[in-house]
Amino acid sequence: MNDEYELLLLANQVCFPTYAVANKILRRYQPLLKKINLTYTQYITMMVLWEKEEVNEKDLVKALYLKANTLTNMLRKLKQKGYIDIGRDENDKRNIIISLTDEGRDLKKKAIDVPKTLADEHWLTDEEFKTYKSLLYKLLKGDW
Repeated sequence: MNDEYELLLLANQVCFPTYAVANKILRRYQPLLKKINLTYTQYITMMVLWEKEEVNEKDLVKALYLKANTLTNMLRKLKQKGYIDIGRDENDKRNIIISLTDEGRDLKKKAIDVPKTLADEHWLTDEEFKTYKSLLYKLLKGDW
């Protein structure tokens, strides 16, 4: 092959294995999340809420690296399931506040098996996992 096109080889891409691994991981999550009636995006949203109990929509967008319009429909579905409440900040009505309901708090007990199941699969050593996660967060925080 002509060296001029070396950069176009799939094997030379960083984006492809990143994409493929993300898809593989999400497919592994799917049956586990189905048992607790959540999509992956709903699951990571609930993780933020289980940690904070209540969060401003803008902060949730930042934490999840999502766009607000992606979040809106998903939050509506979580509200319909009874896991969250959506309201306005009393001091600034422009700010949307998302908070856990009792049912949303109870879901946390069911969800604990999800990370435990995946951790037990030993995809990487503990050290490799720490390095991988550290590199991913470094890329997420990068301004590019």
